[in-house]
This record gives sequence, structure tokens and C-alpha cells, in this order.
Amino acid sequence: MAQPYPPIEPYRTHRLKVSELHEIYVEESGNPDGKAVVFVHGGPGGGCEAWHRQFFDPKRYRIVLFDQRGCGRSKPYAELRENTTWDLVADMETIRETLGIDAWVVFGGSWGSTLALAYGETHPQRTLGLILRGIFLIRPEEISWFYQEGCNWIYPDAWEHYIAPIPVSERGDLVSAYHRRLTSENPEVRRDAARSWSIWEGATSKLIPSTDMVARYGGDDFAEAFARIECHYFVNGGFLRPNQLLDDAAKLKNIPGVIVQGRYDVVCPMKSAWDLHRAWPEADLQVVADAGHAASENGTLSRLIDAADRFARM
Repeated sequence: MAQPYPPIEPYRTHRLKVSELHEIYVEESGNPDGKAVVFVHGGPGGGCEAWHRQFFDPKRYRIVLFDQRGCGRSKPYAELRENTTWDLVADMETIRETLGIDAWVVFGGSWGSTLALAYGETHPQRTLGLILRGIFLIRPEEISWFYQEGCNWIYPDAWEHYIAPIPVSERGDLVSAYHRRLTSENPEVRRDAARSWSIWEGATSKLIPSTDMVARYGGDDFAEAFARIECHYFVNGGFLRPNQLLDDAAKLKNIPGVIVQGRYDVVCPMKSAWDLHRAWPEADLQVVADAGHAASENGTLSRLIDAADRFARM
């Protein structure tokens, strides 16, 4: 079973001004002359972590990590204005051009798979390959399953905490009810809603629930950007046409791809990975029999590292 590469530090960091409002954090690590790979984090609003560098062989890869608009080390924090899927796709192109990279491997999971697909379908000539995990196509039925009705049948205990901030009269549309609170002028209302929203995802992301993950997702510094930005994207349908990522999957035909999907992923259930594979049969779909949603689960982690190693040799 493939293991993460040893921890490394960036050899260069950047702060890129991508609009009058937004500045994003970008870092490079590994081999400056290696094959370029960009890590696309989840959420939206999740930010990058140091261990994300460890998917990649630092001798073979020039590893690019960036915090998307409004989260992580990017500024302004938790900002929703000028924050759409297409702003982020444009930011990825700005990063690529600024760093002088002709084309790169794009690696993303969960929301990161959404943004990676949007990027690959928009810029296939700049995409050497796609390594995707926990497929999220941001369709209404996916959002409804996790935030309205479906996953609560599996996690009724965690669900009670998720719905606690929302009065019974508003529970017919929980995403909209949360959006009102996450955009409230009252910081306490925003904070309480953000913690409940974020903990729900943290509590359901692993096949075997992790108290450490719940604690991280519930931390005030993480939760506000994560919950606000996620909810902002979801009430706006991801700023995509209905079914856009599947309809445009033919644009990926000549791009090598690996899809790693946990069989028991309840955050982004396997049907989305299956639908994507049907639309993009050239991709290698790998189902991890004993995994949920998180990239850190052993089987998923190993498959992702194997895929990155394979792409490094191509």
C-alpha cells in the first residue's frame, strides 16, 4: 500500500492579486524542474494543509498548492463577493501563467473534483491529466441528499446537531435557511451557524468517524469561511448550467484520468462518480471498498498516491 511522501516545506510562496478585492496564496514545493501538478482543495472554502504536499513525489513533481478565494491564507477572509467557480478557474490560469507552466496535472477531491473538472473542460490543452476523488458534480440532487433529506437516515445523531440552529418553520429548505444566517450582520449568528454546518460534514466524512476531524471542522477559524463559501456556492448552483460538468465531459476524452471513489462516501455518494465515468469512460474508475469521503482514509490515500506516481512516469 502506497504511503505518503515525507513532509516538505515550500521553496517559494506567492501572494497573487487576482482582482481589486482578492489576493490568493500560492506555494511551490518539490522539484522546480519537475512535472507540474496543482492541488485543488475542497469545500469550497476548505483551504490547503501541509500534508497535501505529501501525495506527490518531490523528486518528480513541481507541486503547486493554492488557497482559493476567501479561505486559508488568501484575503479577504470568508469574502463572498467576486467568488464564483469561473473566478477560481480564471485564478488557476493566472497561477499557471505567472509560474511559467505550460500544462499541469490537476489533482482534486470533493469540491476540488468539481473545480478540477470545470478547469479541465475549459482548458483541456493545459491539462496533462486529472486525478479526482469523491466526485461532486454540484447537482441539486447531490446537495439535497446531504443537506436536506437522505444522509440524515444514516447519521440521525449528527443530523440533530446540524438542524439545531434552524427553527422548525424553516427546515423545508435548510440550505436557504443556513444562507440567511451565514450572511447575517450578527457575528454570533454567523459563528453558530458556521460551526453546525461544518461539523455536519466533519462528522460524516470518514467511514469510521473521527473526533479530530470534527474538532477541526468545528474550529471558528476554519468554520466561518468553509460554511459561508460552501453555502454561497450551493444556493447559486455552483454557478454552472444544469448538468454542465457531465454534458461537457466529452472535452476530457483525450485527457488521462483517474477517479478514486469510496464505496461508502455519504458526503459525495458514488452515483456521481459512476455518472461521470459513464460520461467519461476513458477515465480509470477505482472504487475503494472500505472508505468513506475523506482523502486521508488508507485505501483512498494509497490509490491517490499510486495515481500521482503513475502520472509522474508518463
